[in-house]
Amino acid sequence: MSNTPTVFSQITSTLFQSEFSRCVQEFPTTRVIRGLSEYDHFLALCFGQLTYRESLRDVVTCLRARSPRLYHLGFRGNITRTNLAYANNHRDWRLFAAVAQVLMRRAARLYQNHPWDPDLPQVAFALDSSLISLSLNLCPWGYWARTGKAALKLHLLRSLQGNVPAWGAITEANLPDMKMLDRIPIVAGAHYIMDRGYLDFVRLFVLTQADAFFVVRSKRHVRFAVIESRPVAKETGLRCDQTIRLTGRWSRDSYPKLLRRIRVYDAEHQVNLVLLTNNFELDAWVIAELYRKRWQVELFFKWIKQHLRLRGFYGRSENAVRCQIWSAVCSYLMVAIIKKELGIPKSLYEILQIVSVNAFEQVPLIEVLTYVSPIVQTDDPQKSLPLNNL
Repeated sequence: MSNTPTVFSQITSTLFQSEFSRCVQEFPTTRVIRGLSEYDHFLALCFGQLTYRESLRDVVTCLRARSPRLYHLGFRGNITRTNLAYANNHRDWRLFAAVAQVLMRRAARLYQNHPWDPDLPQVAFALDSSLISLSLNLCPWGYWARTGKAALKLHLLRSLQGNVPAWGAITEANLPDMKMLDRIPIVAGAHYIMDRGYLDFVRLFVLTQADAFFVVRSKRHVRFAVIESRPVAKETGLRCDQTIRLTGRWSRDSYPKLLRRIRVYDAEHQVNLVLLTNNFELDAWVIAELYRKRWQVELFFKWIKQHLRLRGFYGRSENAVRCQIWSAVCSYLMVAIIKKELGIPKSLYEILQIVSVNAFEQVPLIEVLTYVSPIVQTDDPQKSLPLNNL
């Protein structure tokens, strides 16, 4: 038998056992689940994500069909549907959130030298959130009174250089986005790009005091006085570049310093965007370009919802749903890490499709992902006999 690790284990090897063990010590299980360790639970959820399994029964059936290979996949315990269901309901979901943060830090180190526009700041993050829709009948605990439906909200801080998540959180659907500014890691000198849902001058002033920069879309009700106006190249879509002071009673006290106001016309959507920033050094078109790249985080949410298991869930409890969402984020990060480490030119979608049908194969991953089918040489049609002569 080949000693080469399976394709699945090569993907999961991007997470070191020592790192996972530290996460387990931070969030220990209150009641031991007989026969199913924390790592086996994590592997089972990631296997379901990477192979598009629709239920725990599907996961267990596929694993048992190749039971001699389970050891090579990394499993050491007894994988049953009952064990997985119990673990989903009782094992602390924060364990998988901590594992995701470990993978995010490793991905950030790998992608820090990723090709990037030299005219843009080297450290820039896009902050946004997306609703994870749930069934109200199956998950009544996720009821959102505003819509009468059930949902959770996934918040992500995505690095624009390399387009990998740098921080994440899962909250109730009714939590305002602006409150995430109290929880995100603040890096001095970094740029934080946000939509107008994060316009809160008290929290934005905290970013300014921490020597960080922000670019946020403004709202119509913001009152201000123009201190200085600079010329702009209107052929680039810019309409104005101003230095302003907030004049509203509450906003003036919340943000006493000057702000920069940039208005740009988005020809694609035929709308005028008003951006506020505390950076007075960059060119106005660079600020507009940073905000345009904020769309990368929207594409990320769309991608994981389409290609990972975030529409059908393996359990009904809040703990089970959160475990599955974090396992999806972990699966994405592990594939992104292996893609960078091996220098694979294929897209993440192509890698996922290939891994899903080769998870049990014991061949080097680079061979599977770079395999080129041989060209079949056909005979010269001029030398073949016509059918009427046969």
